[in-house]
Amino acid sequence: MVYKQITIMPNNEASFFKFCPNCGSKNVTYVNNFKFHCVACDFVLYHNIAAAVAIVFTHKDQILFTVRNVDPDKGKWDLPGGFIDPNENAEEAACREIQEELGLHITPNDLKYITTSPNNYLYKTVPYRTMDIFYECPLHSKTIAINAEDEIKELIWVERKEIDLNNIGFTSIRKVIGERYNH
Repeated sequence: MVYKQITIMPNNEASFFKFCPNCGSKNVTYVNNFKFHCVACDFVLYHNIAAAVAIVFTHKDQILFTVRNVDPDKGKWDLPGGFIDPNENAEEAACREIQEELGLHITPNDLKYITTSPNNYLYKTVPYRTMDIFYECPLHSKTIAINAEDEIKELIWVERKEIDLNNIGFTSIRKVIGERYNH
């Protein structure tokens, strides 16, 4: 993933803050792209990893992809899913996201854990590092509708052997699909 230039600190570390949110000082560092430190007031903010879920829907030898209708990676293939909300476990988030995006009711028992993979997600100049949790869910029918038209442009079913990894937007999804489903 390519990051837009945001703010470069004197030691070449990138930060989405131009000033300390506590005291307003410009004397700040951004260590290893996750620890923001204000030298003036000793304020520290850890920009930790966000958790997200992705669901690989299968039907026979096909995988369901969404086509993103928003940035990042607008127009690229994605998997249904999204960020985990506070006080929600990964399975609850997967079921909620699928209900919101596709209007499909699934339960945690429908999900089979696959793996996790780190990802970078640039949203409105803030670089989020995520840990994406992947589940598989077989479907008996390919008839699915889009509920979240603001997020999803279209749904496409692709034969495993015909998946072009270059069409997939996010690194984590490209990696997991390439390693586990692209044959």
